This record gives sequence, structure tokens and C-alpha cells, in this order.
Amino acid sequence: MRDLDALPKAHLHVHLESTVRPETLREIGAANGVAVPDPPSGERPFAGFRQFADHGTLVRDCLRRPEDFARVAAEFCADEAARGTRYAEVTFTAASHGERLGRPEMPLAAVLDGLAAGQAEHGIECGVILDHSRRRSVERAWATLGLARRFAADGVVAIGMAGDEAHPLAPFAEVIAAAADAGVHLVHHAGESSGAASIREAIGIGRAERLGHGIRVLDDPGLVAEVRDRAIPLEVCPSSNVALGLADSFAAHPLPALRAAGLAVTLNTDVPSVTGTTLTGEFTRVREVFGATDAELAGLARAGIDASFAPEPTKARLRGAAAAWLAAPAA
Repeated sequence: MRDLDALPKAHLHVHLESTVRPETLREIGAANGVAVPDPPSGERPFAGFRQFADHGTLVRDCLRRPEDFARVAAEFCADEAARGTRYAEVTFTAASHGERLGRPEMPLAAVLDGLAAGQAEHGIECGVILDHSRRRSVERAWATLGLARRFAADGVVAIGMAGDEAHPLAPFAEVIAAAADAGVHLVHHAGESSGAASIREAIGIGRAERLGHGIRVLDDPGLVAEVRDRAIPLEVCPSSNVALGLADSFAAHPLPALRAAGLAVTLNTDVPSVTGTTLTGEFTRVREVFGATDAELAGLARAGIDASFAPEPTKARLRGAAAAWLAAPAA
């Protein structure tokens, strides 16, 4: 079996606030005089989505100064590069932080500074996806789009709606249309906690180019065919789905069925500080639990590369590197 840390990977669904190292969070919290939440523990650390979201709020509240945001972004690059990620699109709730701190552009500008430093030091490439909770105001969604436009040249590649899928996308239709007209990519969470209807909404009103999670697509065979025929990739995060009670266990996760249906499946971590795993760890679990071959694992890596918003030269280079990994003799 080949070393999965050495497999060149693209990481497309990971929330920056859920990648903060525990020691970093403690140090930042102490510097800012903010209580730090206890680290999640166990396979299912939360009673439900609301408890998970509340934990995330406590983590975000620790981040207050430009150096806090820059540090966690630079450390994200270091940690990802150490596990073979060559390209990442990290999700960041920029407008929420800016509103909370009364400095609309500072958190994102600081994150981009940290990513620039981390990329230069660790040889990884990164883009940023700005997310917006469906529970929050349309005005903040417009602010998110404004930040995406303002910082597009600095690495912001997309915006997307996240959070509780029980809240519809319809109120954000004008923001979504404006983003599409401006050439901003659109990636929404859908088909995670809600069913096929949320996916139909995401690819209809939401104009989604990828689906964050999307595992409930299997509820509707007609939707499976549509998503497959339109080649809309899924950002699948098995360990996260188990941690939040959306799959009974890793072995019961629908990842094999999604791939068997011919869907474009990418593998991601979503919230690694909650699951305690890395992207390499996720690939390792797919190998161990589902018996995936190295060729199948390279195929998953290739799917992530293909689905990314990376420049074409980066995609070509990573495809070649993944092919070379598979061509090399196994240990």
C-alpha cells in the first residue's frame, strides 16, 4: 500500500474556524481574555446540530485580533501541507467576524495575509470560500458578496450558503444572481441534514457549482441522474457526518453508494477539530473500512483536483503528481 500522506490531494470542504490547533486556541483565548470551549471528544461529541453550531460560536469568539486570524490561517497551511494537501479551498465566515468586531474587512484581510505567508513557506496553494448562514440576514449576505468581489484578486474564489438547511435559499436569490453575474463561484451546503429538496434548491435558485455534502441525493433517483448528468461534484465528509449523527457509523456511510451511482465524489474533512481526523486520515479510513484500492483512492484525489476552482496549470500539475504516486511501486 502506498503512503497516503504522499498522495497529492485537493481539500475542498474545510472550515477554517474548525482547524484551529488546540494549543493555539488556548493561547489566543488567554491573550484576549476569552473562555475557551473544551475540545470535542468521542465519535459523536454533540447532541445535535444546534449544539455543534454553538460550540463553533465559542471558538469564533476567541478570534479577535488581526494576528489571531493570520496565525490560524498560516498554521492551516502548515498542517495541510504536512498531510499531502497541495491545494485547498478553505471556508471562512468573514462577514460574520467583521460584523462582530466592527471591522468589516479586517478578519478576511488578516486570513489572506496568513494564507499568503503559509503558502510561501509550505508550498501549498489556497483559495477561500466565504460562507453565510442561512439563518442570518440578507444584508450580511450582500456584505459577504462585497468581500468576495473586493478580495477576488487576493484569493477569494467563491461564496456559499451554509448552516441549517431548514432555512430556504429563496431570500438570497438576488445575492446569488449578482454573484453569478460577477463571476463569483457558488458552493452551497445542501443534502446534509435535509433531504433531496434542499439539493434541488441549491442547484436551482442557488446555481451551485458544487454541493457541500450532498449525501441525501440518494433519496431521489431522478435527482441522482440530474446531478450526475450535470457533473455537479459532491464535497463528501464522512467522519463529520458520523460526528453529527447523519450517518450511523463510518461503515454505514453512503460514500460507496454515491460513487457506485457515478457521481463526482470528493473526499474532505469539514470540521477536523471536531472529528479529530485529517484529510489523510479520511483517505485512510476509506481504505480500511471500504477496502478501497490505491487506484480508487487516487481516483478520489483526482476528483477533488478536477472539482476545484484551481487554475488549470495547477490542476494539470496535481493530476500528474497523483498519477505518478499511483505509478510508483507500492511499499
